[in-house]
Amino acid sequence: MLSIGKINKLTIVKQQGASVYLDSGTSGKVLLTDKQLPADCQVGDILEVFVYVDSDGHLAATTQVPLAQVDDITWLKVVSLNYVGAFLDWGLRKDLLVPFSEQHHEMEVGRSYLVKVFLDDKNRIAATTKIDRYLSEENTDFKVGQKVSLFIADQTELGFKAIVDSSHWGLLYQNELFQTLKRGQRLDGYIKKIRDDYKIDLSLHKPTYDEFESLNDAILAKLKDNNGVLALSDKSPPELIYATFGVSKKAFKQAIGTLYKNKLISLDKSELKLIKFSADD
Repeated sequence: MLSIGKINKLTIVKQQGASVYLDSGTSGKVLLTDKQLPADCQVGDILEVFVYVDSDGHLAATTQVPLAQVDDITWLKVVSLNYVGAFLDWGLRKDLLVPFSEQHHEMEVGRSYLVKVFLDDKNRIAATTKIDRYLSEENTDFKVGQKVSLFIADQTELGFKAIVDSSHWGLLYQNELFQTLKRGQRLDGYIKKIRDDYKIDLSLHKPTYDEFESLNDAILAKLKDNNGVLALSDKSPPELIYATFGVSKKAFKQAIGTLYKNKLISLDKSELKLIKFSADD
């Protein structure tokens, strides 16, 4: 089935001079609009093409790949303005329109905006800055520890807002990040916590203690697995703590403080030791 605004695999069904036509199935032939045709193409070949509706309302295709397809959310730069709206550079000859009705605020040439690409009621491809109507802040389906796809949307005082699986907002906390992130970056992450208000906290590392009831239990289990000794302490670098347990240094210090007060571990500058450890425990 033909997907307008996306990459399709279509078969060449006709060549007429410099014109190439592709089979769209039930929608008639699709004209390939590339000025330079693929080398040695002939009837029967299958091409990967981006399909759109041209200014006359006809289906058309190009082998060029845009920076975004329908349903994608990404950052794109405004290159011109006119009486119908703003136009974005999305990697194709014809720029992408953001109608005035789809702009939160008046857009400016040279600035980049977070937009969602969509099909209007005439199957024309357009973009909108009003992306919140497509995203939810509240989780209903995700599980703690679940691997998800993240798109870094913007930086806040707390950290980075990220779009989770193109459907939800989530947050990566600055004090738990040990790598540089930038707007528009795509990477894998994990659901760290579903808060009481059902909003989503994220992590870039898979939690290593999902099976335990608490971080305290995770630390004790790790000690037992390492013959009662662990080369971590409250002086250890935050990056090492996070790589081991997927938590901030502050959370780790609170946990080992509780274990120490309960006389379950001993502390020194470079390691933790399990008190009364036996290899048979």
